[in-house]
Amino acid sequence: MKKICFLSVVLYTLCFPSIAQMNIRIFDASAVLNKKAVDRTQFTVQYEMEWVSDTSKPDKRETETMMLKVGEKSSQFYSYAKFRSDSILEADKAAGAPQEVIIEHMNQNMGKLNYEIYKNYPEGKVTTIDEISITKIKCEEKHDVPVWEITNDTLTILSYPCRKAITYFKGREYVAWYTDEIPRSEGPWKLHGLPGFILKAEDTKGEYAFICTGIQLSRTENPILFGDTHCEPVSRKEYDKIYERFMADPVGYIAQNAPHVKLSIKSDSGENVRPKQVPYNPIELNEK
Repeated sequence: MKKICFLSVVLYTLCFPSIAQMNIRIFDASAVLNKKAVDRTQFTVQYEMEWVSDTSKPDKRETETMMLKVGEKSSQFYSYAKFRSDSILEADKAAGAPQEVIIEHMNQNMGKLNYEIYKNYPEGKVTTIDEISITKIKCEEKHDVPVWEITNDTLTILSYPCRKAITYFKGREYVAWYTDEIPRSEGPWKLHGLPGFILKAEDTKGEYAFICTGIQLSRTENPILFGDTHCEPVSRKEYDKIYERFMADPVGYIAQNAPHVKLSIKSDSGENVRPKQVPYNPIELNEK
């Protein structure tokens, strides 16, 4: 197992939970503090997300708890770690906590996945806010609706009767189970467009899966927060290229884009290593 350590950081805090994920982030407290409420959450859904990051090792699966906040007009899909951070942030802001405390709390609530996906915000768009190492980006795309084939197969999930549907979307074929007892055409990630709510979905390669584990109605004020401070607007093609460059040479990417950050990665024997071509299996596959 490799270990990550940092030698020096100027102006920012660098943190890293997993070299396998290469999840290296530099927090900018102002970006968090400037988030604004864009919708009111009606209910929140929890999913267990599983995926294969290295296709040469299909039995080794990554997991992350994800949250889907369904609002009156839009939705937000992001990790439970960020979900907790938002809750703590609101408390910190109300208490007038200094930036140092806010950054410390953010460090303590960091997951494997950095992105936040907003469906129908702005209206008719899907907006992804992401942090790829030191790069903060905003990718705004058309709100594409998958074309579904609904079957007669049924399944019960969390006491909800569900029907099976199949679609080919963003380069993968998905099998989804939805219930019309929750009358919202929503679901995890970018999946939606069925006459009901998606409680389970997985691609036919077995590389990505979303399984609902809980649903909670909002009984108090619960805003959907959006923030794009310091984010660079990019196209989907540019977004993919940034990920490809980072995963090809993480250390080189940071050295080129953040000269104020010095990063070293050491093996168990204490030798400096420079990982290249880190396994990368994006959920969206480029069409050939």
